[in-house]
Order: sequence, then structure tokens, then C-alpha cells
Amino acid sequence: MGHPPRIPVRLRWEQSVIYFVTICVKDRKQVLANEAAFNALKNAAARLREWRVLAAILMPDHLHVVVAPSERDGRVGNFSAALKRWMRKELNAAWEWQPGCFDRLLRSDESLHEKWLYIQENPVRAGLVRQWKDWPYRFEFNEEQ
Repeated sequence: MGHPPRIPVRLRWEQSVIYFVTICVKDRKQVLANEAAFNALKNAAARLREWRVLAAILMPDHLHVVVAPSERDGRVGNFSAALKRWMRKELNAAWEWQPGCFDRLLRSDESLHEKWLYIQENPVRAGLVRQWKDWPYRFEFNEEQ
């Protein structure tokens, strides 16, 4: 069974293309909520040339990333594959990623804000911390990074 065809980006030309992406560890193994994986995520994000990571959070068995392509027609699959490959290599990981990723094209600034709130509160909803500010495995990239 093949993958369904991608829906083309249909946004006003002046609107930024931003995706909310979730990448999961195969069999939901809890291997990501640690300093080594967090550093690997930051290093992989810094290596990207055709994508800009706006925000990200590592959960024990998955990660959420808000990301923007440098070209409107950038392929999320290329972003996801590169991030996965670089993180596993840096970690010398024995575990594997789940195939593919889940992505959602954000269609407005309000949607971006909603997704950022969702990302921030994820560790709270999972019972890992009381306040989102206490979760150490999250970051926002600013313009100079």
C-alpha cells in the first residue's frame, strides 16, 4: 500500500509555510527525554540548510517540531528523514524511529500559537512536570541561531 498523495500548499503567497511535525520512536520506546538526545536534536536542527526549526520539544517517546521550509515546496519527508538520520547517528542509537511522521500545515498565526501552547503543555499533560517551564527538553530558535 502506497502513501496518499501530498496535498499541495494552498496559502496566500505572503503567508509563511510552517508545519507542525510529530516524529515517534518505533514501539514507543522511551529513549528521548535525556540530555544526549536533546543535544542531538539541537545539533541536527542546526545542520538543516533548507528548513528552520522554530520550536521543538522532546518527549520520552516522540518529538514535536514547528518548522518552516526555506522554499514553499519543501518536502516534510526530507526534513523528517534528515533529522532522524542525524539524531540516530549522533546517539549511536540501537532503537529505531517509526516510519514517516505526522505533519500539519499551519494555516494562520492563531494556529501557530495554538500549536506552541500544545507543545509547551505536552509534558504537563503527560504528568512529567507541574509547569511547562520545568521541562528541560524544549527550545525555541531565535533569529540569530
